[in-house]
Amino acid sequence: RLKDAPACPGLKAIGRVEALRTTADGKTTTSVRYIALSKVLTPNKLAETVRAHWTIENQLHWSLDVVFHEDDARTRKDYAPQNLAVIRRLAQNILAAHPLDKPIASKMRRANWSKDFFYELFTHMR
Repeated sequence: RLKDAPACPGLKAIGRVEALRTTADGKTTTSVRYIALSKVLTPNKLAETVRAHWTIENQLHWSLDVVFHEDDARTRKDYAPQNLAVIRRLAQNILAAHPLDKPIASKMRRANWSKDFFYELFTHMR
């Protein structure tokens, strides 16, 4: 037990993950991350959990950046950045939920071109 450690209800373990990254030019870097855990995991389960988290995280942010140009947003005042982030995620979820087997970017373009498809995005969820 650490002296003067802050209370962390539910904290069961701290995981240490060491990641190696090799760039296209052959340069390798190492990073170390510490992760708060609500249960004790085996090293294999921790690695699997971390990979799953970053897979989901990268897919979400890639889509938000590529489709919605989130990284280009220059909104900085008051609550506007948070509000627009919520709207972008809502739009992403609506587009992803539509059964048409096309990428989100294609569905968004189609919704811009067709008022009927735009309305269909919302009405198919009933």
